[in-house]
Amino acid sequence: MQDLAVTPPLFKETVFDDPSVRDLSRVGVIDIGSNSVRLVVFDGAARSPAYFFNEKIMCGLGVGLSLHGRLNPEGRNRAISAIARFKQLAKSMGIDELTAVATAAVRTASDGRDFCQEVMEKTGQFIAVISGEEEAKLSAQGVLTGWPGAYGLVCDLGGTSLELAEISNGKVGTCASADLGPLKLMDIDKKKERLEYISFQLSHLAKSFVPKNNRLFLVGGSWRALARIDMERCDHPLRVLHEYRMEKKSIKELKYFIKDHGLENIAKQCSISANRIMFIPYAIEILEKLSSVFKSKDIALSSYGIREGMLYEKMPQMLKDRDPLIEACRFAEAKDSRVPGAGKALFKFVKPLFSNGKESQKRLIQAACYLHDVSWRAHPDYRHEACFDYITRANLGGLKHSERVFLGLALLFRYKNSHSRTSFDPLLRLLSSQKIKDAEILGKAMRLGANLWVTSADSEAYLKYAKKKSKLSLKIGELEKKRLGEVSLIRLKSLANSLKAEVEISDI
Repeated sequence: MQDLAVTPPLFKETVFDDPSVRDLSRVGVIDIGSNSVRLVVFDGAARSPAYFFNEKIMCGLGVGLSLHGRLNPEGRNRAISAIARFKQLAKSMGIDELTAVATAAVRTASDGRDFCQEVMEKTGQFIAVISGEEEAKLSAQGVLTGWPGAYGLVCDLGGTSLELAEISNGKVGTCASADLGPLKLMDIDKKKERLEYISFQLSHLAKSFVPKNNRLFLVGGSWRALARIDMERCDHPLRVLHEYRMEKKSIKELKYFIKDHGLENIAKQCSISANRIMFIPYAIEILEKLSSVFKSKDIALSSYGIREGMLYEKMPQMLKDRDPLIEACRFAEAKDSRVPGAGKALFKFVKPLFSNGKESQKRLIQAACYLHDVSWRAHPDYRHEACFDYITRANLGGLKHSERVFLGLALLFRYKNSHSRTSFDPLLRLLSSQKIKDAEILGKAMRLGANLWVTSADSEAYLKYAKKKSKLSLKIGELEKKRLGEVSLIRLKSLANSLKAEVEISDI
């Protein structure tokens, strides 16, 4: 019988055996929660792992746990069946070994040990049962996977527990856990008693933390469902959950919206399952009190959590220090572009146009250059749309919603001279007029560079922009001069028009 008091290594050390590794071989995780059992297989860039496979089964292991102290019998059977299936799926994907973790329900149930033993006997899968503090730490590390510079309080809401962790300067600070979740609250019939229970649990948690007017990072399925509803409420144009932001005052507005529209209608409007929608009234009660007790500045949704945190745990510091956005874009370029490595040369070509830009802007420009050619297989008539759609909805960390739209728009201009008559105009309200203009300039500059075949460090084509003199200069070598054709001149003129500058072409 396995010893549940000892948490084994979550992954073999060989996951990141080379500190310089940039690509990740397929790694599979089974996350056994109070409400669901999920298999995630990661692939792609090591610093910004992508979901190769992601499937969730709503098992409800924690249903009735607070009343009976045992795992739900039907949930147990569903969970074991799900794990057995996941094992077979993993083998089909070339994964011999899965890492399985169980959280609050299995941790607190009197028959948790027995459940783990049954899983081992029937499927051969070992389950690591982690503590509440370890769960909080892993969730916080998951947030850092997508937000390297994140600071504030990570709040991971499961079915029967709430985990909190402080993050700042790329590190995880104080961690704590409480018996507080929708499945727990469902067993308390009276609203007054529920609110008192929530208040008691959060007040107890608050003793471990110093309220700092920080951001709340929300992790967990119930929070994601709430975010979907809030997007519907305020007609948010980009329906990407990761990095969705909410203001503190919007919690009350969201509460009234749910009351006015009814859970059944909201479930249909927002494509939320029946198993999840029933948790919404309890989740918003927790969020309202959570925001009040911890004096939150604002709220951000994180799609990254415990599973990504498990990978982050094993990353060498050299890998943690890399930018997840740039790493993901570099990986995409290597996999899908016509000339892998050209993005670096293109970045050098366009950068002089934004010499006074902030580092945050230059980072986006670099990302755009890596991605400028990854959609080349799309039909030429729709390539601009394919680029925009790909970027705004891609599995990328380290991007605000406005930054996603900026990247998408820049890449649209890489293939088309105008964004008019596209279906994406509603998204542009996330950008200022200056950002729209910057995206246009960047896109047209990339379009020119691609036409001149600026693909390597040896390319002798340089842009120089004198803003005060309103002059755009193109300096080219002998080889690049031979590539300078009618189309190149049209694109150069279009870029100059966007800059409201005169054009000058000269030899190097």
